[in-house]
Amino acid sequence: MLLLALWRRLGRRSSAAGHVRCFSSAQALPSAEDFAARRREDALLGEIDARYPAFMVWGCNTDVGKTLVSTGMAAALLSPGKSQKSHVLYVKPVQTGFPDDSDARSVTQRIDSLVGRSESIFLSNRTMWLSDEASKKAALTKRSTDSSGSWKNSANSVKSSSSLTCETLWSWCAAVSPHLAAQQEGGGASDDELRKVLRSSLWEFGAGASQTGRSWAFVETAGGVASPAPSGTLQCDLYRPLRLPGILVGDGRLGGISTTLAAYESLLLRGYETICIVIQDMGLGNNQHLSKQLHNRVPVFVIPAVPKNPGDDLAGWFHDTSSTFVQVVSLLEDAYHKRIQRLREMPKKASELLWWPFTQHRLVPEENVTVIDSRSGEFFSVYENKHGRFAQQFDACASWWTQGPDASLQHELAKQIAYAAGRYGHVMFPENVHEPGLRCAELLLQGVGRGWAHRVYISDNGSTATEIALKMALRKYAVDHGFLTNQGDKKPDFKVLALRGSYHGDTLGAMEAQAPSPYTGFSQQPWYSGRGVFLDPPTVCCQNRKWQLRVPERYGTIATELAWDAREDVFALGRDNTELAKIYSSAIEKEIMSSQGSLGGQTIAGLIIEPIIHAAGGMELVDPLFQRILTQQCKCHKIPVIFDEVFTGCWRLGAESAWELLGCKPDIACYAKLLTGGTVPLAATLATQDIFQAFEGASKLDALLHGHSYTAHPVGCSAAVTALEWFKDPSKNPNLLPGTSRLQEQWDPELVAEISSRSSVERVISLGTLMALELRSTSSSQKGYSSLLSSGVVKELRQELGIYTRPLGNVVYFMCGPLTKPSVCSSLLRRMLKVLE
Repeated sequence: MLLLALWRRLGRRSSAAGHVRCFSSAQALPSAEDFAARRREDALLGEIDARYPAFMVWGCNTDVGKTLVSTGMAAALLSPGKSQKSHVLYVKPVQTGFPDDSDARSVTQRIDSLVGRSESIFLSNRTMWLSDEASKKAALTKRSTDSSGSWKNSANSVKSSSSLTCETLWSWCAAVSPHLAAQQEGGGASDDELRKVLRSSLWEFGAGASQTGRSWAFVETAGGVASPAPSGTLQCDLYRPLRLPGILVGDGRLGGISTTLAAYESLLLRGYETICIVIQDMGLGNNQHLSKQLHNRVPVFVIPAVPKNPGDDLAGWFHDTSSTFVQVVSLLEDAYHKRIQRLREMPKKASELLWWPFTQHRLVPEENVTVIDSRSGEFFSVYENKHGRFAQQFDACASWWTQGPDASLQHELAKQIAYAAGRYGHVMFPENVHEPGLRCAELLLQGVGRGWAHRVYISDNGSTATEIALKMALRKYAVDHGFLTNQGDKKPDFKVLALRGSYHGDTLGAMEAQAPSPYTGFSQQPWYSGRGVFLDPPTVCCQNRKWQLRVPERYGTIATELAWDAREDVFALGRDNTELAKIYSSAIEKEIMSSQGSLGGQTIAGLIIEPIIHAAGGMELVDPLFQRILTQQCKCHKIPVIFDEVFTGCWRLGAESAWELLGCKPDIACYAKLLTGGTVPLAATLATQDIFQAFEGASKLDALLHGHSYTAHPVGCSAAVTALEWFKDPSKNPNLLPGTSRLQEQWDPELVAEISSRSSVERVISLGTLMALELRSTSSSQKGYSSLLSSGVVKELRQELGIYTRPLGNVVYFMCGPLTKPSVCSSLLRRMLKVLE
């Protein structure tokens, strides 16, 4: 409704004194439906027109001359003698002190004075929303508050003239910070609303002006880089999803070096590009020191100090600075073209130079390469050369299962990572301790390890974590069963017990602990022998609105407990007393006993499972009853139990740890991916005190001789501390159910059931942050990891519906983060239904 009100306000045109032609107040307004459709097309997916240069104008503080710099750049573009007409958009998203202060009006009037006398130019200044106080004061002072436009010195139409369009999006009367003005006068725009309207202004300007000459846009902020927006969000955070490159107006006064550098580093820390700094010459040489501190990476332009005489129209000052602003504009134009050219050539260069993981390059034509310019929260900003735009795509792969942050957590992670890098760089870890490493261990033991773990081994990635876990388990089994003291000349043939379809990493040792699969074939891993006993697991999925149990034939005919109405029933601990539990227990016991040999023979020395979800194996939900009984049986035989929670841990499945859902605890568990919020690699292997004591001894040779140079690196540990604390803080994670370590349901069960009823869908699972579906195949070639059956679905999701997903063969999955709003997940599901239809 607010967007529609803004549109209607544009229809209430009133003329401003001195303008010779005004917009008609009788313009036909679009219907509410047309307006909403337009905003869905242009703004909802977050498109930014890349066909013309658009820049932020930042200030290191208030009253440093941002509006004068904006005016100077506009004048340089609109000045007489240009061979090509220019169209300039100046946007002031937030204005306080209105109508006495109006930066948009100031720019319009000064350009009228500087350029309009000698150049055919169309001028427009419009204010889109005013608080009641601002509107009343404007009426009392008889100032124009709405749009007005004119052609100066020309009878030509706007199509043959240069133009300046100035827009103020939100205005308040009080001359205070925007967040205070919004509190006092009401009407504070939400961050999403403000960004949508700004995107729409930029898009509409480009669509109209770019056809008749060169177009430019400048978006001028209010106050300093970190000044609050109407919502209270810092402006540098508010505008981050747009990530427009910027000009920073520095401070030439005493103390200005500090404020300018602080502003620059705030922008840098958030991933903005600062093309140049413009600073007034106050006789202190601030520009020289800034250039030195910035190592000349960012050009610093110096302009004369602004005259203090309030009666000065600044015509002389603008004349003196005109050549500087011409240089600034030239630099900006060059930066824009270099950026776009680099983005355009990236797919070709990537295809020629990169070796992508898990990718058959012959199946990825150049036009299918996704160019990711940046990320904000859960969205990629993707450059689409075909359409000349930056488009937002929801990252439904959670960047390969690691991501969890919204935009706020992303900013906090960036700050804490920078702090750790500045404080520590990197320091070695054995026999040492640092605060991030110690705090990370404490949080893990209080969280995913509570009630069972006593030690934390911090490494660098999930595959390494599982290899460490395997070494721990095998040693513990050898100690407990006397293999170290009675070994003699024969070495035991230790095996692991594991499940078919599980995946524990890409390194050679981790691959030995998984059943034969496309990842372990001779062409992929010639050394693979499969050092395990691999069981076929029963699985559960949603089919035709029912949760169905699929039991392999080896377990016999199951007459009961084949389907449930609700997923929660699948996890009920009461199932432990059913006939099915006895069948599982008997089959598992038989397998263990038949595989336990004497010294020199095959011996199961450890159990390793992915609890509940087999991720790389096709997003299969393993029957939790089966895994619970499997864990209990192994513990009865003193076989150490490893939970590979690299994927499932740290809230991925809606609980802090998957063992909470499973209802039983491991001896060893591995965590990675979401551990750091998806920012930098880090992994942790947690173990009981009994496991740790298996490595104690008088000799160093008894210790766990495993490690990497970047073990427990402070940067990764700091990220982990930040993410772990954030995810379980109710004030920061609205999805936490009060008083629990569980998340609310993120995927609407009714929409999930609806998807499961589609004829093209074989099965669906949803749990925590994961929703996956398997497309129904008609032949064996359409199934499995090598299947291309999902390519059409994936293409439409990416190119038409703003969702980036990467399938596992004929399995398409959506993955969000622990902080994702259920409404966002519902939107994703509805788009999937649209594709399936």
